Amino acid sequence: MPAKKPIRITDVTLRDGQQSLFATRMTTEDMLPIAEKIDSVGFYSVEVWGGATFDVMTRFLNEDPWERLKLLKQHMPNTKLQMLLRGQNLVGYRNYADDVVEAFIEKSAETGIDIFRVFDALNDERNFVAAFKAIKKTGKEIQAAISYSLTEKKLGGPIFNIDYYIGKAKKIEEMGADSLCIKDMAGIISPYDAYELFSKLKANLKIPLHLHTHYTSGMASMALLKAIEAGADGIDTCFAPFALRSSHCAVEPFVVSFQGTDHETYFDLEIIAEIDEYLESIIPKYMSFADTTRFSVMDIGVLMHQIPGGMISNLVSQLKQAKAIHRLKYVYEEIPKTRKDLGFPPLVTPTSQIIGAQAVFNVIAGRYKMISNEVKDYFYGLYGKPPVPVNEEIKQMALKNYAKGNISIDTRPGDILEPEMPKAREALKGLSEDMGDILIYALYPMTGLEFLKKNRVTPHYNGS
Repeated sequence: MPAKKPIRITDVTLRDGQQSLFATRMTTEDMLPIAEKIDSVGFYSVEVWGGATFDVMTRFLNEDPWERLKLLKQHMPNTKLQMLLRGQNLVGYRNYADDVVEAFIEKSAETGIDIFRVFDALNDERNFVAAFKAIKKTGKEIQAAISYSLTEKKLGGPIFNIDYYIGKAKKIEEMGADSLCIKDMAGIISPYDAYELFSKLKANLKIPLHLHTHYTSGMASMALLKAIEAGADGIDTCFAPFALRSSHCAVEPFVVSFQGTDHETYFDLEIIAEIDEYLESIIPKYMSFADTTRFSVMDIGVLMHQIPGGMISNLVSQLKQAKAIHRLKYVYEEIPKTRKDLGFPPLVTPTSQIIGAQAVFNVIAGRYKMISNEVKDYFYGLYGKPPVPVNEEIKQMALKNYAKGNISIDTRPGDILEPEMPKAREALKGLSEDMGDILIYALYPMTGLEFLKKNRVTPHYNGS
């Protein structure tokens, strides 16, 4: 008889679920009434922070991200709180200096984060170095994530094949990760590919393995089940009202499916039903942010073009602003070409936005007639090393007259960045000396400063 092996289930409702379905607009006020019940379910961890939450809270909700984390920690003392950290990007859209990385992680751990899920958009493990070092210093858990990507319809081909993922995973384990997550942001991992990948990972690694996949394509439940059969130790799910579509699998069917098996969760469905009922009651507040353009809960388009849902909404918004929405079809055709030019990066924040915006420019103005500053930074090496070499001709075009020089760097991006915390402290002199506030400014000098000016004239947050 095989030993009982309860699955580590991470609930992502309060972060990735609401981010995927409702543009990250869920307020702290709507989270707190249900926090204690979520705490009582028995999840391995609950993802409550990171990703887009930090930016959206300061920019659109006029909320303090540190205050949310502190309050959720008070209401959920028995469950590990988890965040999504974009490696050297932290919760922003560029690489920050090492002193910002260290200060941010120290403050996050002190305020309530127990598990840092760390990923890099290019899967460049050099962008993990500063974050891993800082997390180790706090004594918290590092869950390293590899962004799952494909160039073919299924796992394989010259770039994103089994050897690629095993090679990355082994390096990450050697760097000191406590667990490894395969992060499938577009929901494109198929069930049998999940089985093959996790079988091989299990045979090559000692640390626990976790699968994060979105429901976008409709394959996620099958993929999670096959990954578990292959030895995966953990999965991500949401409560049913915040599940499916471009979000995650619902937890409820897994609770029932695993009853009486070696993977029994022992979760109380009665408590989960109460949480679901509450979530249903607040959804009307957020329906204006939901995609109501189609009835289907799955997007078969992602099986063809592999473009994540969040990226599509950005493209549509850009084209509408340019009065060129009728050219969306051509942008879909352009994205794979632009991605190839940039060395096939996985389509995840911030590379998905960089490629999407450039593809729109290419369609509207002509190929590379306009080149965004982010694409120039990318070609220079400020985001890291792409999976394969970039198009040299376009790189030279982008770096012609580029302020930092026309020869790209091959070092870790963090190595060439000057310390940023002293300038951030100086900028907030007379407004705030609070470390949380200094970090808000360091991450978002424009929108962050606007938030702080609005809220710190009479300071109301006294965190250290």
